Amino acid sequence: MRRYISIIISILCFIIYSNNSFSQQVKIKVYDYSRNPLIGATVSLTNISDSTQSYATTDIDGIAIFKQIEYTVYSVKISYIGYETLEKALNIKEGTSEYTYKLKESAYALNEVTIEAQKPIIRQEGDKMIVDPENLANISSNTLEVLESTPCLFVDQDNGIYLNSATPAKVYINGREQKMSNQDISIILQSLPPGSVEKIEIMRTPSTKYDASSSGGIINIVLKKGVKIGRFGSVRAGMNQGTYGNRFGGFSINDSGDKYTTYLNANYNYNDREELLNTNRYIGFDTLLAQSSVSRQKSHQMYAGYGISYDPKDNINFNYDGRINYSLPDAFTNNTNNTQLPDFSNLAENENTLEKSSHSINIQQDLGLKIELDTIGSNLDIKTAYNYYNNNQDQLYSYNFLYPNEYLINGGCNNLQNRHFAVIQFDLTKQFKHKIVLESGLKSSFQKYSSESEFDYTYDNITLNDSLRTNKFNYTENISAAYIQASKTFGKDFVLMGGFRTEHTYMDGKQTIPNDTSFLINRIDFFPYIYLSRNIVHIMGIDLRAFLIFRRTINRPGYSMLNPSINFVDQYMYEAVNPALTPQFTNNAEFNISFNDFPIIAIGQNYTTDIFSEVIYENTDNESIIVRTYDNIGSSKETYFRGLIGIPPGGAYFFAMGAQYNLNEYDGYYQGEPLQYTKGSWRFFTFHVLRLFGNTKLTMSGFYMVNGQLGFLELENFGALNFGIRQSFLNDKLNISINARDVLRTMDVHFSIDQGGVYTYGNRYTDNQRWGIKIRYKFGLSKKKENENPFNFEELQ
Repeated sequence: MRRYISIIISILCFIIYSNNSFSQQVKIKVYDYSRNPLIGATVSLTNISDSTQSYATTDIDGIAIFKQIEYTVYSVKISYIGYETLEKALNIKEGTSEYTYKLKESAYALNEVTIEAQKPIIRQEGDKMIVDPENLANISSNTLEVLESTPCLFVDQDNGIYLNSATPAKVYINGREQKMSNQDISIILQSLPPGSVEKIEIMRTPSTKYDASSSGGIINIVLKKGVKIGRFGSVRAGMNQGTYGNRFGGFSINDSGDKYTTYLNANYNYNDREELLNTNRYIGFDTLLAQSSVSRQKSHQMYAGYGISYDPKDNINFNYDGRINYSLPDAFTNNTNNTQLPDFSNLAENENTLEKSSHSINIQQDLGLKIELDTIGSNLDIKTAYNYYNNNQDQLYSYNFLYPNEYLINGGCNNLQNRHFAVIQFDLTKQFKHKIVLESGLKSSFQKYSSESEFDYTYDNITLNDSLRTNKFNYTENISAAYIQASKTFGKDFVLMGGFRTEHTYMDGKQTIPNDTSFLINRIDFFPYIYLSRNIVHIMGIDLRAFLIFRRTINRPGYSMLNPSINFVDQYMYEAVNPALTPQFTNNAEFNISFNDFPIIAIGQNYTTDIFSEVIYENTDNESIIVRTYDNIGSSKETYFRGLIGIPPGGAYFFAMGAQYNLNEYDGYYQGEPLQYTKGSWRFFTFHVLRLFGNTKLTMSGFYMVNGQLGFLELENFGALNFGIRQSFLNDKLNISINARDVLRTMDVHFSIDQGGVYTYGNRYTDNQRWGIKIRYKFGLSKKKENENPFNFEELQ
């Protein structure tokens, strides 16, 4: 670790005190008065001294890039349909490479002007891969389905989201981590309308600006706010049908002016699906336990998102965003169990049922203040957030023993969970001469969580407290961090960045029922980061750029893994957590190449120590019972290769397709026995858009997993193929989409595990094959008068 820190400090000193400067690259940023980027604006620079001209078009972020620009006076001219043309003098000086301009909406513009920019579905931006979700949203009914269709991502059947194959990625929304389980996050993503997502940022090796607890990478979902000056909105409704059907509907309203933007989104989802699970496990050498379960999962989900952005001055922006999710999930599971001899005769037979009924609420409140310190990109960004989560669940279960003896055991449970989470963050970016950028920041988060479960059971008409299952648990967490990183651009395009982050972790868990136990973690860790980037080919409009990135990360066991309680699933399996779990550390290095900002090749390696994973152990006292828990099993090395090809948007047809190969090597111990395990897997993915007619688009997306792996579960080949067709009417105000997901029903996942004396195989299907329709209508609202109350929504045009 000392070696890493000394390297980083050397890089920082070298960057900050380097005085080399070479030819100039200039970025022109073009926004409207709501600070939204204008995509496809035409920017021209005319050299006053010799009248030579250069032209560029702004990209998805509203940025036009000019290379090899002299230090002299230029005339800049910016034009965009529906906005007044801007023309000003620009004196380009050494050390200043970014200039920002705002265009004013033309008073003679049409009521609504539709501009279809040629936005790439995937592009590389520094250490981030940016995905434009617009076409993905056309074949999706919620944001989770958008992620399922996103190239390079894999969403498993428990809604874990993976960039590689070993550790699930952290999910952020608007740059803030969602400190929840996969199940709770999936409820939020299912309630978010797909059209509310502006972009998806994928970071496999995030910089020190982001939390170090990101061994599996980060997926940041950036939600839309205001889009342009004016009042406008949309209504949407749709349904899809599998074994059971889903229904959804909602609306959005936006109001933007010269200095403010307000918005309101609301959505309702009714989800109804079936899950089939079959498992077969050998007990000893000649006995088979065959289990088959059918589960129906229903939920009502309500979502509201709202906010305001206000610019009291040109260099100051204040924003407030809020989200409320309310969910009413219900589930009923019927499970049959047969214990058989080799001649298929039954030793035992029983039937279990489990009924769950819940209601949960999640409230997120975000405040932000951003101050531009100069005109070249220096800024101070202050963020604070508060999240409240409450879940109240009732369970009813029954164990009906049918053979060799008949008897019935019933029981019930009430589980109440409360969570408070608050965070404050300061980020400072300072631009210096000679293309030097210094970034630093502070962050502190506080979490308080409580869980209380009370179980009872009834046998022979006598109801008793179930002391083995009843538990009460309190958990407190505080993570404070500081980081510093600096970058310098050498010459025209060679970028060197280095930094490190330090985090203090305090985790205190106390169980009071059934036993008085506790755990305490109090530690400080350091995390270095190195980033290099440069153009390796620039000729005839072709940019081939290489990136080399290294970062150290941590994966801390969460409270659900450390709580020393036992959860009985059925007579043959129980879940036990492990309060002795220690954090795992990962060193990640990746080399990748992009072609005109489109990522084409990546090679990387993750080396993890003290890796913890979900494992299935055989009960040492009874071989018919297995234990599902978490354990530190040693070290792992994951080597991966990823390749992408595609045709960029602009014509009648474009696509992106690629493959990723993962090789995982484990060295450690599994249930006390030496473990040396190697597994290689392939994942293929693709996305296509074909414009059939002027207003008709056909969309296809899909993936296929070969020799897959999830923890120590080995997966047989599976995948999904999705289609969608979209037709627009009334000058693109009305859009109708028809979509089909998993049309070949290939998401029937077969799995097996053969570790530590446990051999189990089976299959799982979660009602993925669905057909649906979605209707969306966009409308304009009456023009605002100057100085009119921004919150006063009036009549439709």
